[in-house]
Amino acid sequence: MSGFFSMGKLVLLGGLVLVCLGILMMAAGKLFNLGRLPGDIFIQRGNFSFYFPLVSSIILSIVLTVVLNIIFRR
Repeated sequence: MSGFFSMGKLVLLGGLVLVCLGILMMAAGKLFNLGRLPGDIFIQRGNFSFYFPLVSSIILSIVLTVVLNIIFRR
């Protein structure tokens, strides 16, 4: 029974992390204009649209790399 309890705690923690990450992503899109930066590719023709956030992905990758390096530095 203790195996299910510890696994349940892990699933609960993962869910909370995903909720926090989702809230952060929604706030970042509104506050920092992520997803609509110059260099993000957006093509719209008729009823077809293609969107690829190239520059936003690069900036997000750099920020996450710096933050995770600071957190996990020992």
